[in-house]
Amino acid sequence: MSNAYYNINVVEVGTEAPLMTEENMIILFNETVPADLKSIAFVHNGETISGEIKTGDKMVIDGEAFEILFVGDKVNETMQDLGHATFHFNGEATSELPGTVCLEKKSIPEISVGSTISFAR
Repeated sequence: MSNAYYNINVVEVGTEAPLMTEENMIILFNETVPADLKSIAFVHNGETISGEIKTGDKMVIDGEAFEILFVGDKVNETMQDLGHATFHFNGEATSELPGTVCLEKKSIPEISVGSTISFAR
């Protein structure tokens, strides 16, 4: 895994975002996050994404890599526009939700302000 095409830093953790990780899920938004979704989101300062998220890529959270198994039809559009997608660490290779990324099923590390998340292939 050599080529990171998107690097972000977490700048705010919604009050309920850690509860989402207990459900093997994280929701990312950039700083344009709608107020009604802020409580469940990990808010980041990511700039423009310079590549498309694809199956087989890695999501790296504070140095721990997770293989991407599925990318919904709308993920790259919402990541470009809002820095937003929902990430399910469920080991599934499909989802009916177009804004969802599925990743290998592993425990999600604790994410806090200052955590780094990157996407690479």
